[in-house]
Amino acid sequence: MSSTARKIIGKIINYWHIFSANKLSVVGLIIILVFVVMALGAEIIAPHSPTRVVARRFQPPSSMYLLGTDDAGRDVFSQIVYGSRVSLLVGVSAAAISTLLGLMIGLISGYFGGIIDGILMRITDVFLIIPMIPLAILLAVYVGPSLTNIIILFGLLTWPGTARQIRSQILSMKELPFVEALHALGASSKRIIFFHLLPNTVGVAFANMIGVSVGAIIGEAGLSFLGVTDPRNISWGRILSRSLGGGAIIYNAWWTLVSPGFCIALLACGFSFLSHGLTLLVSPHLRRKIQ
Repeated sequence: MSSTARKIIGKIINYWHIFSANKLSVVGLIIILVFVVMALGAEIIAPHSPTRVVARRFQPPSSMYLLGTDDAGRDVFSQIVYGSRVSLLVGVSAAAISTLLGLMIGLISGYFGGIIDGILMRITDVFLIIPMIPLAILLAVYVGPSLTNIIILFGLLTWPGTARQIRSQILSMKELPFVEALHALGASSKRIIFFHLLPNTVGVAFANMIGVSVGAIIGEAGLSFLGVTDPRNISWGRILSRSLGGGAIIYNAWWTLVSPGFCIALLACGFSFLSHGLTLLVSPHLRRKIQ
């Protein structure tokens, strides 16, 4: 084994020790992996089609139907399994868009400063006060309820926090001696930003991406519950909405409400715990506290 390979393996092992020092971070990683496996293997894991009527309505949990049936007699467990796809897709996709936007705006604003910084930060302030849920409802009314529209909406409205954090980091980094040396050597601003400053912000950006996923997952569930997403998509929020509309409370069908609600909370907690572990990796101050 070459020395380079040994160094890479050594770094990976060291990062894992730092990450695993916080048990909640490991729990979060396990939770997310479970839901990822569930989403990828939905056809194998789900015992029934999520849209097929398999029994009488509001049948309680049993050995045949692990989480009972809903108001139309569909298997709730199968819907939960397929619903994980929507939650993960929205969470990861919206967070990726948000992080990319926040990263670019933060880099440009922090590095160039002056009037560019002022304009970009005022735009950031405007996006911070835009109400997401009312805008999503208006978008569904005028454009149509679409999962793609929801992903784009969350991505475009959740980047300001990342942009501000990246900007703060760049403001401190651009005064360091190595940046001054690069200027003295004639390096272009483009090269300094993308080849020297950007790699030092990827960790913070990735940790923020995980955090944004939580808001996107909960937001999608809320919009599905309100009925402003595509009704053809099976999501946990849609399961809650249909169950309530079908009289789950009247029939005491608690399993149709608890199951999707628990999954929403559990996946959000998983991303939150994982975000904390990644923050330990990119924050020397927090890292020293646990060592």
